[in-house]
Amino acid sequence: MIYVYLAQGFEETEAIAPIDMLKRAEKEVVTIGIGDNIITGAHGINIVPDTIAQEAPLNDDVEMIVLPGGMPGTINLENSRYVQAAIEFCVKNNKYIGAICAAPSILGHKGVLKGKKAVCFKGFEHELFGAEVGDSLVCEDGIFITARGAGCAVDFGLKLVEKLASKAEAEKIRNSIHRDK
Repeated sequence: MIYVYLAQGFEETEAIAPIDMLKRAEKEVVTIGIGDNIITGAHGINIVPDTIAQEAPLNDDVEMIVLPGGMPGTINLENSRYVQAAIEFCVKNNKYIGAICAAPSILGHKGVLKGKKAVCFKGFEHELFGAEVGDSLVCEDGIFITARGAGCAVDFGLKLVEKLASKAEAEKIRNSIHRDK
């Protein structure tokens, strides 16, 4: 199961594109609202999450969490004790964490990116405390998969599919949506 956390002001494309790619791979995706039953994205699109954070247990069924960026979505995610607990759970249990745009800054602030390669939205590099900041669109290092922003949200989603399903499945989906490399 993949938990995608949504907080008020999230970047819609950075949430929906990875969700779509993961569902095409027939992965179980659960959208989790932080604080509300309707979450409004940074561009005014309302999403009804599958559940709220208080009702999303952290257990062995969780394979990955995904943190979309956007403002003030990233700040709202970082301020959530449920998101903080999910990050700690994933680090402790060697579960994947996907973060895109400004959201890798949450991981940087927690200190979990020290010595890891990571990318983020331009201007947030100084928030990735201790990370080796790269310039690729999507970056993977251990359990951490980070991406630059909305423009590479499909590539980010395909990388998540590759990690949870297979490279072949990611390529199959890439071809089916006519996404060139």
